[in-house]
Parts: sequence; C-alpha cells; structure tokens
Amino acid sequence: MSYLKTPSIFDELQPPSVWTHFATLCTIPRPSKGEARLREHLQAWAQARDLWTSVDAAGNLLVRKPASAGRESVAGVVLQAHLDMVCQANADTPHNFLQDPITPVLRDAWLLAEGTTLGADNGIGVALALAVLEDSNLIHGPIEALFTVDEEAGMGGARGLEAGVLQGSLMLNLDTEEWGQFYLGCAGGVDVDVQRSSHAHSLPSGSVAMRIDVRGLRGGHSGVNIHEGRGNAIKLLVRALREIQRDSDLRLSSLKGGTARNALPREACATLALPAQTAAALPAVLERLQEEWRTELAGVDDHISLSCAPCAIDHVMAGEEQARWLGTLHAAPHGVRRMSVQLPGVVETSNNLGVVDLGPASGSCNFMVRSLVDSAGMELAHEIVSLFALSGMRATLSGQYPGWRPDPASPLLALCQSVYRKSFGGESTVQVIHAGLECGIIGGKYPGMDMVSFGPTIHGAHAPGESVEVASVARCWELLKAILAAVD
Repeated sequence: MSYLKTPSIFDELQPPSVWTHFATLCTIPRPSKGEARLREHLQAWAQARDLWTSVDAAGNLLVRKPASAGRESVAGVVLQAHLDMVCQANADTPHNFLQDPITPVLRDAWLLAEGTTLGADNGIGVALALAVLEDSNLIHGPIEALFTVDEEAGMGGARGLEAGVLQGSLMLNLDTEEWGQFYLGCAGGVDVDVQRSSHAHSLPSGSVAMRIDVRGLRGGHSGVNIHEGRGNAIKLLVRALREIQRDSDLRLSSLKGGTARNALPREACATLALPAQTAAALPAVLERLQEEWRTELAGVDDHISLSCAPCAIDHVMAGEEQARWLGTLHAAPHGVRRMSVQLPGVVETSNNLGVVDLGPASGSCNFMVRSLVDSAGMELAHEIVSLFALSGMRATLSGQYPGWRPDPASPLLALCQSVYRKSFGGESTVQVIHAGLECGIIGGKYPGMDMVSFGPTIHGAHAPGESVEVASVARCWELLKAILAAVD
C-alpha cells in the first residue's frame, strides 16, 4: 500500500530524524484495533535495516537493536510506546480516520491538527523510539522497542503481552505529555458497559420531529482534564430533555453522544417527537438553557451551543424505556469522586460517562472509571452497576487494569533526574498521574523491571486541536540519547 509523501511542513522542524518518522505516522491511519497497516510498515522498515522483529498474538511489534560497540554488558532498555491514536473530529470536520491522513499545521511553535486529533499521543513516543533504532551514532546498551496496540481502547496490547518476551531490565515509557516531568505512577481503570434492548413505538399522532444538538465544548482527556470541570455534552443534553419534558409530552427517538470512552464528550444530539406547540417554542427554550450553561461553565466551556432543526424519524422509544434511560443517565455520576490525600493536587478516583447510543429499540452507554487505588475504582464501578440495577437495567464490568504503583527509590528515576540536571541545568519534577499508562500492566508481568515515563508537552490530547510543542520534542530527543548513554 502506498502512502502520501511526507508533508513539507516537517522539513523545517528539528530534530529531522524524529519529525520524519512522525510525518510518516500522520499519513498512515492508526485507530485503535486498526494498527495493522502501520505495524506492517514499521516491521518492513526495521527488517530492511537488519533489525530483529517479532509480532505477538496481541498484535504488538517488538524490535531489537544490538548494543553499540563496548556496551554489550550494559543493562538492556525497553523503549515503549503505543501505535494507536484517539480518533476525534468536530462535527463540521469531515474526516475518515480509516482512510484519511492527518494534516498538521504549525502555529506559534506548536504543531497541531485543526478539527481533528493530531496523534502526538503517542505518535511522538513512537517516532522517538524509531529514531533511536535508526541512528547508528548513538551510545547505548541493548535496545528493545515495544510498540503496543489498542492502548486507547482498553490496553489490549499490554494485556496480551506475554511474560518472558522482553529481555531488558529497564523501561522508558514515552507516553508522557508534560516536558520536565518524570512520571512514576498512574491510575488503574475499569469500564462499566450497559446494553439493553426494547420495543420501538410508533410516532404519536400529530407530533413534530425535531433534532437537538449540543456542541462547542472543549472535550479533552478523561484522565488529564477530568478535574477541570469541563462540560459533558451527554449529561447536558439529558438535562435539556428532562427540562423540556417537565412541561410537555416528549418522546425520544435517539440520543447519541461521545465517541471514545477516554475522551470527555464534546458533542451530543437527540431526535424526538413533540407536540406542535412545544416544537414551536423549542428554540426559545434552548436559547435560555444555552445562556444558563454559559454562565455555569464560564471560563471553562464558554462556547457551548444548543440548536434545533426539523428532522425525520420513524419510531420512538417506549415511554417507560425513555424514563429509565433519562432518569438513570441524569443520576449517573461523572467527574471527580475523590482527590488524593497522599498526592496533593492529583485526582484519586473519577469516572467519565464517555459514550451513549440510544435508539427506539435498543441502547448502550459506557463509563470509564479510573483510580490510583484499585479498590476505590472498583467500588465506584459497582455503585454505577447498582444504580442501573435499580432502574431494571443490567450493567457489566470489563477491561479492568491495575494502576502503576510508584517507587520513589527507583534507580532509573535517579539516573533520569541526574541526566536531566546535567543536560538542562535545572531540576525535573516527579509526578503520579490520574491518566492510565501501560506501565502497570507491563510491570505486573515483569515485576523486576524498573520503569520511568517522560515525553514532550502535548495539549488537548484526545480532542480536536490536539497540539505538541515543537521545542519540547527536541529536548526529549536530547534527553533520551543522554539517558541511553548514561545507563551502566
């Protein structure tokens, strides 16, 4: 398969070795569970350079590079990054993430995608590892580059990684989004899934079909931005529907919102049947709600918009089914449950109502629960299951993965901090984050492995407009080279 020529925008960026690889990633679609074309491209690229490669049953790609001369006895280092990206686009941005390339632009020293996600998460990490594999002038011990799949949709690649495959005793995870910080721990997670079937009903006689849209929210990463109080389009739309039905007979046909379990929902829409008089008054009701919500979300989501338009529908939900869904989704938790006492300023436990898809005869939704304390995360997940059970609806748990327990005495951390100090003349910081990294899962299979995570500064991951600071990528490259040379 052929791919687009490297976009010229990358020609001026430093270091060329890293940006050339990221440019290639932008031309090859790589949604979660759809990384095969990229993996095949990278495996062929590595084999053309006489590097050992292997693809495991989960779809992970492992590439090995021998140590540079005289460094054969140095501890082996695993460079780890994931191939997939979160695929998010604004409603007014036509983009097929299975076929279309990402088109970045350079603005004020930041590389970004307008209207879609950029894939810097975790494409920059992949590009850094590829640059190490390619550079014959680096000083390093044995290198293994582990490119996992399906990270954004449930950590499937890390889950499927077998014990005993990796040879290195040190691991540098390259999936961090704040330059100058070393991550040493992260939250675990679990999904709560609800699926339910029912029977569709005919349209009420004399009703008018309308569509309501909630747009203009910022969205974001459900682990990184969950504490900022950003609006959830699903929760807001449910609130609007309940407001309308207080004074009128509203019959819901569909409700769709969010597209990824780990992204804050930016947009949601509903189709419904209303009495003609209520339909005529709907624009004024939505305008009032829009002003109320802009006041509530001032400084966080100032550009939220509500709109309506006539539409065509064939059926509606049964009345009791509509009541179950709207009542339970309205009561369902979303956001921060508890802040950490041991780590001030860090979220301990949260959940994201990320995706809802309701139709006249069926419905589903997903919550992603995260916690630094595995038992606390499971308790919140079971509370959500209990809430739906009270409404006569069955919810199930799936995809549970452990957190990454921090080790402040990590020798690799001490080495990274020392190299950072010498290379950049200042002190780094150490963080434990609420977002999920694959380190916890991999560490469970390789309990003796010493792990640290770092990366460039990325803003808006998991949302359209995602951007990466160009200068921080260059600094990451210098740091990575210096760490590999310093390992002893």
